[in-house]
Amino acid sequence: MNDTASISILLAEDDPNLGTFLQAYLTSKGYKTQLYRDGQAAFEAFGKGGFNFVITDIMMPLKDGFSLAKDIRKADSAIPILFLTAKTLEADRLKGFQMGGDDYITKPFSMDELLLRIQAILRRTMGPVKNAETRQFAIGDAHFDFLTQKLTNADGTEVVDLTSRESELLRLLCLHENEVVERKDALVQVWKSDNYFSARSMDVYVTKLRKALRKMGPIEIINVHGVGFKLVVNR
Repeated sequence: MNDTASISILLAEDDPNLGTFLQAYLTSKGYKTQLYRDGQAAFEAFGKGGFNFVITDIMMPLKDGFSLAKDIRKADSAIPILFLTAKTLEADRLKGFQMGGDDYITKPFSMDELLLRIQAILRRTMGPVKNAETRQFAIGDAHFDFLTQKLTNADGTEVVDLTSRESELLRLLCLHENEVVERKDALVQVWKSDNYFSARSMDVYVTKLRKALRKMGPIEIINVHGVGFKLVVNR
């Protein structure tokens, strides 16, 4: 598990009571946590550097959580983002993933659940890669670096920055190139859950990866109906 003292959390929450409580709780668990009351203030603070985890409410003044996440993603493709939301609509949850979110938690929530979600994201996005051979991948003439989360074409003229979730999914597909990766296996390994919302989120990320891979050459992710996906390089 990651050392909590090395994790600095940017917390964006406009509810003064909840924000203060969350900051105190996370601080008590060893996370350095700075609280901001609106999305604009949070983004300005992020721009000064020093954060490696973001927790943001969605409904906030000046800049909402979706806009905040989108702007942060433009500056940092890898930092984990966890949404706090009172919304339960599927479209809102999917939009959060489309904006680059790694996970969401719906209000009201328990502190234990919040802590477990933070820990799960950290294991997934910042944990050590145990096998050095799985850090670099040749996909046809393209190159994928799992550690830097960059996808580069053959001559280096096209570089795509991937999110942590996209990198995890692409790594799994690369490890099984030209083999079928079952949907349930991908959900359990990358999302740590095979529920409906995780499945819809995965479909969003597969679409994003397809778009990125099209820039790299004759590489595609094909659907295997009723089973899963396959990464295919058309040599």
